[in-house]
Amino acid sequence: MLDREGYRPNVGIILCNARNEVFWGKRIREHSWQFPQGGIKRGETPEQAMYRELHEEIGLLPEHVYILGRTKDWLRYEVPTHWVRREWRGSYRGQKQIWFLLRLVGRDCDVSLRSCDHPEFDAWRWNTYWVSLDAVIEFKRRVYEQALNELARFLNSDHRRGRHASPHGQDPAPAEIVNEE
Repeated sequence: MLDREGYRPNVGIILCNARNEVFWGKRIREHSWQFPQGGIKRGETPEQAMYRELHEEIGLLPEHVYILGRTKDWLRYEVPTHWVRREWRGSYRGQKQIWFLLRLVGRDCDVSLRSCDHPEFDAWRWNTYWVSLDAVIEFKRRVYEQALNELARFLNSDHRRGRHASPHGQDPAPAEIVNEE
């Protein structure tokens, strides 16, 4: 599903723990790291797609997270032609994304990279919020930087309002420090 300009609607997820560190997933059989992301299916809202992708890619359910914020508008990146499938060349330009900033209110052990038949990641870790983007594929770096900059204002909003419970009324468990699978 492409828009008129040739962009595929997508969601990006910045998941942070209680220490404001962000989830960083290593692409399966690659040496690149990224945030979870995925396409929006026909009839889905960005929020519905975010929850589906969150479960498919890292095994988390809505009760494991709290939404801190989302980008106001779509952030776009173009995919270099040599990365585009032949049958899409000429019509596909890249992706437009709504990014969500989530707080993990579950535990690190709730993360499961094998929650679906086609895993995206084979390892994960926590990094500082302002993680170096050198490990991200070059054509996505600008969008990552835009998302991190726009969403940073929400990073401590749950702390300022005294919110430490999930929207489902569960108290969050403290996060672990080391997390690799």
